[in-house]
Amino acid sequence: MRDVLISGKTSFKVEVPYKLIETGKKGEKPLIVYLHGYDQNIEYFEKKTEKLLNIEAYHLFIQGPYPIYDKTGKVNVSKWGRAWYLYDGNQGQFIKSMEVASEFIQEIIDGLVGVIQISRLCVFGYSMGGYLGGYFAFSRWKHVNDLIVIGGRIKTEAFEGKRDQARHINILALHGKNDTSVYPAPQKECIELLQKEGFNASFKLIDAGHQVETAFIDQAKKWLKDSGYVEC
Repeated sequence: MRDVLISGKTSFKVEVPYKLIETGKKGEKPLIVYLHGYDQNIEYFEKKTEKLLNIEAYHLFIQGPYPIYDKTGKVNVSKWGRAWYLYDGNQGQFIKSMEVASEFIQEIIDGLVGVIQISRLCVFGYSMGGYLGGYFAFSRWKHVNDLIVIGGRIKTEAFEGKRDQARHINILALHGKNDTSVYPAPQKECIELLQKEGFNASFKLIDAGHQVETAFIDQAKKWLKDSGYVEC
């Protein structure tokens, strides 16, 4: 005889590292939130985006909460790559998972308010971090001013009938013309849709693949400076 007495769900918390770097003069300045790609971590992403640290701002690097198991057994857990959400092809699960990750990011930012003076907020996301960055910006539109998505796609369909409220957000989408992991055409179509709806959104193809290449960082830095961000 076997009886299931209780079956349910409960939360399980894990420690997730983040790093806040201040560059330039003290006082009020922009906050740039960096969201790395799949199987990356904040240490790797900070090195890849080092040129952006010349922008006078608070630079917040957050690590994805889901560890990517290292099958070799030779890498310390702290060095494992990370993921931002769980996706099995089910769109409902996809949105739910991104919402949970967005709540997690918002909690970190909320903890900084009152400690630092933020003049504007930019979300910078690459690949998986780009998908999440787009979702975060459109779901937390009151807080976000600028959005940079590299090698990802803004899920505009998830905000059907709700996009107008985010029209103040300046958007830059960069994509590698040789990207075969995340093809550029769908992102281009999303940006064109946003442009028709009155967004200040631009899409640019770069001679690159699906990597965090210098050409992407240079274009992002130029766009930030053209948008009013100041170099140290």
